[in-house]
Amino acid sequence: MATVKKRVSFFESEEGVMVKGALDQMAVDKTYNTSPSYSANIIQNPDNLISFTDKHMNYLNSHPKIDPQQYISNLRLMTKVK
Repeated sequence: MATVKKRVSFFESEEGVMVKGALDQMAVDKTYNTSPSYSANIIQNPDNLISFTDKHMNYLNSHPKIDPQQYISNLRLMTKVK
């Protein structure tokens, strides 16, 4: 009988912790536009806002084939205040 491997949650992985740290640093740095976004999920976000970090952590968790380092690099370029 085949054994089923349980996938480790991205949030709990070493890479996930590192990415969360990078996103948190970007969120407090005024040189990046990291304002909260609208969220329709009123159960998880009663004020209808999702934080910059949570939004991108959820995205990376749901798209496991994306390279997190490249994603963070591109995110820095796109959110840089000019």
